[in-house]
Amino acid sequence: MKAMKNIILDGNSLTIERVVDVTRFGAGITVPPSVINRIAANWEAIAGMLSRGDVMYGLNTGIGGFGNVVISKEKAGELSTRMLRAHASGYGDFVDVEIAKASLLLRLNVFAKGYSGLRPILFQTFVEILNKGVVPMFYEKGSVGTSGDLAPLSQMGLVVIGEGNAFYQGKIMTGSQALKKVGMKPVPLAYREGLAIMNGSQFMTAIAALNIYDTERLIKQAEIVCSMTIEILNCVESAYSKEYNEVRPFPGQNTTASNLRRLFEGSQLMQQPKKVVQNAYSLRSVPQVVGAARDALDYIRRITEIEMNAVADNPIFFTKEKICRTGANFHGAPIGYTQDLLGIVITDLGNISERQTNNLMDPACSKDLPAFLVKSAGLDSGLMISQYTQAALVSENKILASPASVDSIPVSGNQEDHVSFGTIAARKAREIIRNTEAVIAIQLLAVCQAYEFRRPLLPSKSFQAVYDLVRSVSPKITKDRAFYKDIEKMVPLIRTSKVLETAEKIVGELE
Repeated sequence: MKAMKNIILDGNSLTIERVVDVTRFGAGITVPPSVINRIAANWEAIAGMLSRGDVMYGLNTGIGGFGNVVISKEKAGELSTRMLRAHASGYGDFVDVEIAKASLLLRLNVFAKGYSGLRPILFQTFVEILNKGVVPMFYEKGSVGTSGDLAPLSQMGLVVIGEGNAFYQGKIMTGSQALKKVGMKPVPLAYREGLAIMNGSQFMTAIAALNIYDTERLIKQAEIVCSMTIEILNCVESAYSKEYNEVRPFPGQNTTASNLRRLFEGSQLMQQPKKVVQNAYSLRSVPQVVGAARDALDYIRRITEIEMNAVADNPIFFTKEKICRTGANFHGAPIGYTQDLLGIVITDLGNISERQTNNLMDPACSKDLPAFLVKSAGLDSGLMISQYTQAALVSENKILASPASVDSIPVSGNQEDHVSFGTIAARKAREIIRNTEAVIAIQLLAVCQAYEFRRPLLPSKSFQAVYDLVRSVSPKITKDRAFYKDIEKMVPLIRTSKVLETAEKIVGELE
């Protein structure tokens, strides 16, 4: 892993790539002095508002159904701590460490904007926690995605007061143990700070950011495996030609078609006489389907990066004006809608992958490849049941792709009567991505086996390079074996983008 420079956390310039730099590649964060000054000035403004007797939601009142109950200034700090504990009411398994890191990073980016009402010492302590490799851990379930990700972010916040759980040096331990190991002390909360920690969309947005990063690479790898399948089946090139695609000027469609042409360029397989006038939809519509996924992802990325750099909080404290405004900037609808769309898009990539695999497996479609890609039909089953696994994953994806964001259950005594379920949408999309990585890995296993029956014709250079990568972990199939072992070795080639890296060494960076 290459050494990473620290990223600058200023509240305005966080990108998906920078989130990945911190969560996967070990970059730290640096905070400009202007951010600390902004946070300090905001805190001072709140103190002034309290002194003049302002009643402010979540600061000197209860929250949710208790939002009209006024709390004395003397009890406001205790309110923060009790609130944090009570809201840490999630359930399930701990989230992945990278998602937990991303959630804290995104919440800190909200704080850096200077509207959230917390002390610089609390902000700086969280920054130090992250930079020292302490990752607050929390459960994956319990957020309805409105009033923010209350349950997960509250559990995340417990670490700063020496409670909850944290991941440090490969182990999950108590928050107090983790702080002690890095020479830090807990920070007691002041008024407002409990709600500041929890009231935002950062858990769902963290998942969304990583989903987008992974999907961008998955789409390119889908194009690589599609191009290999197109070669094996010697598809009619006109479907991928510049002239054909540019008259329907969707950017994604034309990018995918261009990538396919680059990938199968120079293939002897494609130079053989064609056996059909046009191919099945799953083969000739790759530019249209995968291209539409690209266009949808561009929109999803744009919305997500807006949210990453937004004041996703409530209430919001305006420093110069010395006023507090309440509303619903924590609402997860933008992430919920876009992550539901992402789940639909990736589900369809799995659909087309499974159908392309069928074209390789079924002699009625391939014309001359043996059934299930083995010579000794009957004695050997070949990749027959591997396609069953594809079918099972694709079917599961279709169930998961049912949108979460169309649902709503009123909570908090009907004070919070319309919720987003954006967090569930993001979590479902993540599972769909994982399933589809396996679907495409199985297609790749099949297309490399199909090539054994096309020799001695040479494929494109990118095909050959990816084929060699596959054969380094999965040998040619000469008779049946336990294919789950092959699948287990194939999926990481997709998940870690090894297939993409291998192809791009030959054709250059794909668009």
